[in-house]
Amino acid sequence: MVHGEAWTVKELFVLPNEYVYWSIQIVLYPYMTGLVAGAFVLSSLYHVFGVEKLKEIARFALVFSFALLPVAMMPLLLHLQQPFRGIHVMMTPHFTSAISAFGIVFMTYACIVGSEIWFVYRQFIVESINRLEKKERRGIENMLLPIYKVVSLGARDLSPEALKADHKAVKFLAGLGIPVACFLHGYAGFIFGSVKANALWMTPLMPVIFIMSAVVSGIALCILCYAIFMGLRRWALPRGKTHFLPDHWAGATELTPEGLHSMQDYETKMTSKYLLIFMTLAITLELLDIIFRGYTAVRSWDIVREVIYQRDFFKIFVLQYGFGNALPFIMLLLPGLTTRRACVACVLVLFGVLMMRWNVVIGGQAFSLTFDGFMEYHLPIIPYDMETFKEGLGGALLVAVTPFVIFYFINMIFPAFITDDKAH
Repeated sequence: MVHGEAWTVKELFVLPNEYVYWSIQIVLYPYMTGLVAGAFVLSSLYHVFGVEKLKEIARFALVFSFALLPVAMMPLLLHLQQPFRGIHVMMTPHFTSAISAFGIVFMTYACIVGSEIWFVYRQFIVESINRLEKKERRGIENMLLPIYKVVSLGARDLSPEALKADHKAVKFLAGLGIPVACFLHGYAGFIFGSVKANALWMTPLMPVIFIMSAVVSGIALCILCYAIFMGLRRWALPRGKTHFLPDHWAGATELTPEGLHSMQDYETKMTSKYLLIFMTLAITLELLDIIFRGYTAVRSWDIVREVIYQRDFFKIFVLQYGFGNALPFIMLLLPGLTTRRACVACVLVLFGVLMMRWNVVIGGQAFSLTFDGFMEYHLPIIPYDMETFKEGLGGALLVAVTPFVIFYFINMIFPAFITDDKAH
């Protein structure tokens, strides 16, 4: 069976070798890279621009961005027919290949984020080594001590000059990481926007739209996960569930349910204000793109217009713009914002950005190159072979769950919820 035949339904005049080749994994690829970039931009609002009100959630966003990073290339690996050769993109730079540019930028960004986390947590790591060496260790502490010794790289100087140098390094790396993070995701928009054979993708606004929607989705995910994790920590604290509180048993801070609730409420409301700003820019750009297409009205506009305003009208204007943009924008704009309402709005924002990716990737393949036929993508729900698993609901859920598993273990080493000055 030809790749794409299992989930493609053809209508009218379609070329015999045309199928929906790019499926749900290619939808998730720009979506996951956008979450990585957006979470990093949120952390940089504190580390670079000095927004003190976002200090706590900025540290969480940095660690969460690092957990999301390995998942950014998972959809591509699942989509490839020969995934074992995918590592060549990372190891063999090729400066005239668009996909090779992803490998170069990805590795650069990974080094920046890893280095920034090291400088942010160096004081905490050294103090944890000193504390664990002096006490009788139990359970996971026996594993943490050698890990911290390796991660510290032998740099145990905690003098004021050394800590000041750490702070400068964090600010420099965060500032350097902003354009790299934007390029990491803008490159995905560049790949779509540079495909001249596809009328729906060929627009100079595509990279800018992808970058702005990436920041929106990353901030929304951080708000939602921060609120959920803080609620989980409030539940775990009085019950002694220390596996949910690595910063508590690490001796980093004294926690109380009231303090956690107050911090959760404050950080969620403050970050929602910045989410509103970026949502305004993202919605403006997307509407400008539609107006631009209608005004220029190139030769392929007739079939593109039929896809946008007829076949995919519900997906674009109801699900993406209605439920994914307008409704959460109004919810965040109304006075008396609560954590619960902010979380619901963030879920809708994430859904809206996912629908935007869906409408770009799947919608861009909805019409034939003959301009006289259409193709419809049916997401495989129940897999009957490995390909329909990878390109179906099972593969999508695997990608969605993986970053939270990674974050759980990273949070054991670099607690994302430290509330004192042991991390910048």
